Amino acid sequence: MSPASARSASEPSSSFPPPAATPEQAASLRADLADSGWGVEAVAALLGEAADAALRREIRLPALRAVRAALADGPAPSPVAVLTALFMLGEPVPATALDAALPRTAAAGAAAIGLVGEPDGAGCVRALVDLRPHEAVDDAGEVRWWVTSDLGELVTGRALAPDHVLGVGGAGLTLAGLTPRTRVRTALDLGCGCGIQTLYLLRHAEHVVATDISARALAFTAFNAALAGVSVTGAPDAGSEPVLGSGRLELLRGSLLEPVVGRRFDLIASNPPFVLTPPAVREAGLPLMEYRDAGGPILPGLVAGLGEHLEPGAVAVMLGNWEHRGTGSWRDAVAAWVPEELDAWVIERELQDPVEYATMWLRDGGLTPERDAEGFDAALEAWIDDFEARDVRGVGFGYLIVHRPRRRREPWRLLEEVSTSGQGVLGPHVAEVLEVREHLAGLDDEAVADLHPLLAPDVTEERHLIPGAAEPTVILLRQGGGLGRALRASTAVAALAGVADGELSVGQVASAVAALSELNAADGAALRVEMVEAARHLLTTGFLCLGK
Repeated sequence: MSPASARSASEPSSSFPPPAATPEQAASLRADLADSGWGVEAVAALLGEAADAALRREIRLPALRAVRAALADGPAPSPVAVLTALFMLGEPVPATALDAALPRTAAAGAAAIGLVGEPDGAGCVRALVDLRPHEAVDDAGEVRWWVTSDLGELVTGRALAPDHVLGVGGAGLTLAGLTPRTRVRTALDLGCGCGIQTLYLLRHAEHVVATDISARALAFTAFNAALAGVSVTGAPDAGSEPVLGSGRLELLRGSLLEPVVGRRFDLIASNPPFVLTPPAVREAGLPLMEYRDAGGPILPGLVAGLGEHLEPGAVAVMLGNWEHRGTGSWRDAVAAWVPEELDAWVIERELQDPVEYATMWLRDGGLTPERDAEGFDAALEAWIDDFEARDVRGVGFGYLIVHRPRRRREPWRLLEEVSTSGQGVLGPHVAEVLEVREHLAGLDDEAVADLHPLLAPDVTEERHLIPGAAEPTVILLRQGGGLGRALRASTAVAALAGVADGELSVGQVASAVAALSELNAADGAALRVEMVEAARHLLTTGFLCLGK
C-alpha cells in the first residue's frame, strides 16, 4: 500500500458519494443526454467565445451571466442551458426544468443515481457531481461521452478534499493524445481517476484493467463506463474493498502495480501521482491528495517495476516530472529508473523553477494567498526549504515511454528536451517511432543502405540564402506533425530527403550524389556512412517513413 492510503482519518472527504446506476438507468440517461444536444460546441455557442474562454481559465462569472440570461429567456429554457448551468456551473435549477431536459431520467431519476440532490423548498435541485460533455476524434472515429467527477472548487468555493476525483483536464487529454491507438489484446489504466483513459482504451483493447488506490475514483470510472455503454458489474462504492468487473472492463483497487502482480499487458497508460509533497509542506497546511501525491518519489519504483508487466512488443506511456539537482544530468537520473532490458524514450516538455513548481501545486490543492495568506506562505516556505536542502534547481515535466523489445537485443535510450509540437495528437507518431526503431534495431548499416525510404507527407523544406548567393547557407527540414521538429540538414541529407519517393535506396542516393559531386572513393565512402546515419535519424524521428 502506498503512503497515499495512510492519511489521517481527520482529513476531510468529498461531500457526496459517487454516482451509481443500473445498466437500465445508465442507458436512459445516455439517451437523454444524446437527445439533449448538450455537447462541447453547444456549450461554446451558449456561452459565447469570451465567456467560454474565461471558463477555461477558471473564471466563472461570464459563463454564469450567459446561462442565467438563457434560463430567464422564456418559460422553457433549452436543455443545453439547463444542463450547463446545473452540472458545469453549480447553479440551482427548477426540478421541472431538469425533467424537461432529461425526460426519461427526470430529476427524480437523477437524484436516485446520485447526480443531484432532492428538490429544496423552492423546488430547485443542485448538482452533487460535475458532469460535462467530452468530444474528440481518434483512429476509431468520433468520441462523444459525458463524464462525471467531483465538483471543483470553482463551484464549491472550498479547497479540494484529499479524496477528490478530478475530471477531464489538460493532463488527461495530453495522455490520451500521447497513447498509441493500435489494437491490443490487454491494456492497463494505472491510476484511473474518473476513467477517461479507460474509456479511450476500451475503443481499441479487447480487455481493460483499471486500477486506483481510491475506491471513490473506481466508482466514478465504473459510472462513466456504464454511461458510455460499457457493461460493468460489481461497481465499487466509496468504502469498498477490491472490486472485480466482468467482460471487457475489470476494476481493481490497490496501490500502483500491486493489484496486477503476475499479470502482463500489451499497453499501459498512466498519469501517476508523481508530485513530491514534502512532509513539512503538509504540516504547513497542504493535505495529501490521492490524485497527485504519493508522499515520496514514486516514479523510480514504478518505472523499475514495469518490466514485469509488459508483454513482448508492449509499451507503457506515462506522464511525470523529475528534479534537476545541482549540476548533475536529469537524463542520467531518469535513465537509471528504467530496467536494463527495456527501451526508453523520455521527453522533457517543460522546465519550471522551484518557486513556480511549488506555487502551481499549492494552488492546485486549493491553498491560495487570497484564501489563506499565512497558510500559503508557510507551505511555500516549507517547499522552498526542501528544494534548497536537496539542491533542486528545477523540475522537468514530460513523457515517459517504455517499450519491451519483441526479441532479445540491446535496448535503446533516448532522453531529450523537446518544447515544440506539431499538429494533431502524438499517439500515431509514438506508435510509428517505436515500430521503426524495432525494425531498425535488427539492421546493420548495409541493410539500412538497402532501404527505400519515403518522405513523410508532413515534411517541408526551408532554404536560407544570403542575397545573391547561389547556394543556401542553412537548409531546414520541418515536421508539420509529430513533435514538430526542425532539423538542420547538410546538402547531402537534404538530397536524401528530396528524392525519398520509395524508388531509390539510401545507398543508391549516396552513389548518385557522390558521382554528381565527383567525389573520390574515400569521400564517397564517407558520404555513404553519413547518409546511412542520417537515414536512421530521419526514420526514427518521423521525417522519413519505411518504404519497400
